[in-house]
Amino acid sequence: MHDTTLLHLIEDDIAPTQELLDLLQSEAVALHGRDMALLETILARKQSLIVLLEQHGRRRAQLLAELGLPADRDGVQALAAQSSQGEVLMQRLDVLSGLLDACQQVNESNGRIIQVQQHITSNQVRILMGGESPSLYDSRGGTSPMARRRALSQV
Repeated sequence: MHDTTLLHLIEDDIAPTQELLDLLQSEAVALHGRDMALLETILARKQSLIVLLEQHGRRRAQLLAELGLPADRDGVQALAAQSSQGEVLMQRLDVLSGLLDACQQVNESNGRIIQVQQHITSNQVRILMGGESPSLYDSRGGTSPMARRRALSQV
């Protein structure tokens, strides 16, 4: 009975995890295009999916703990070894694990995109405000010093 419950919990997570992966991939496109309206929509849906997946994960961990098994892959394998549905259980767990790994990779990539954009924006603001000048050359080939620092409203 516990094996069937665990299988249903895993099955119930596959569709939301696939949706999360799709959202993360859409987020990458929106980040490149700096589409803030789309990013807000994606973030709201992402948050609700993450909450749902966390709840399901806690229920799976609780179920395994009630059986005295660790709340990880080894615990599922131990339960699967005693179950007639063990092979299906492990196959579906592999599908879910693959989706979660893909989500993590895309999320890390999105994080790098955000860091690059923050760096670019920071440099642009610094230049606009008259901070340290980049290596700009004047007509004589010398580096041109930037004028005094300015407020962003005066640029």
